Amino acid sequence: MPNYRISFQLYGARKFGPVEPVLEALAAIGYDAVEPYGGNFQGDPKPLRAKADALGLAIPTAHMPLADLEADRAKVIDQAKTLGLETVIIPHVGGDARPSTVEGWKAFGHRLSEHAGHLAEAGLKLGWHNHDFEYAKLPDGSRPIDHILAGNGVRFEADIGWIFRAGADSSKEIKKEGAKIAAFHIKDTTKPIVAKDDGWTDVGAGVIDWKGLWPAISGTGSNLLVMEHDNPSDWRSYAANSYKYVSGLIGRG
Repeated sequence: MPNYRISFQLYGARKFGPVEPVLEALAAIGYDAVEPYGGNFQGDPKPLRAKADALGLAIPTAHMPLADLEADRAKVIDQAKTLGLETVIIPHVGGDARPSTVEGWKAFGHRLSEHAGHLAEAGLKLGWHNHDFEYAKLPDGSRPIDHILAGNGVRFEADIGWIFRAGADSSKEIKKEGAKIAAFHIKDTTKPIVAKDDGWTDVGAGVIDWKGLWPAISGTGSNLLVMEHDNPSDWRSYAANSYKYVSGLIGRG
């Protein structure tokens, strides 16, 4: 069994004040790491890194906008190194930047592969974080996710909650990508989706069969488990309950 690291996506606490007390609470719960998003570090990543270091929290991944990478790749690399990242995660593409054709998605995957090559030269990996739209069928039967992950060096941060909501077979998708998976977003959902907290819920309190899915997750060799909730009404309760449940799955406590 991998030596798992349990991380927390800081986007889930964005509505609840400064990040410093959030980090303190996560360290007290027992988290090993955090995954920041742009709002946590774009001004200056040094204070976030210093606070995390003081609390014993690693920062192996962060969500960094594709637009930033394409505007100033050197700056993104500098931010990543300051934070101590292993993998730069592209979290989303939307609006006019989102392709709508097979050829468009193929070209998009090629762009990501080029960025991955440049980041590799700097000792960093590049990963993609999915939502549900990547699993919608294109006219030729392929899906955006197939083209996104086709490029050399492009890794995957598999968001289990969004894969489930897309109607895809989570176990099958995990096994298909295998060694490409750099991290998991361990994310649970209600069904039917309710208005409260946009239908996201504590890990283990929703409808995803985590025990049944765990053989596929553990089989990838990826050891980074990132708790994420897009819109919690009580982030501390979510963080604590989800940590407790996942710790039980991995035999930590």
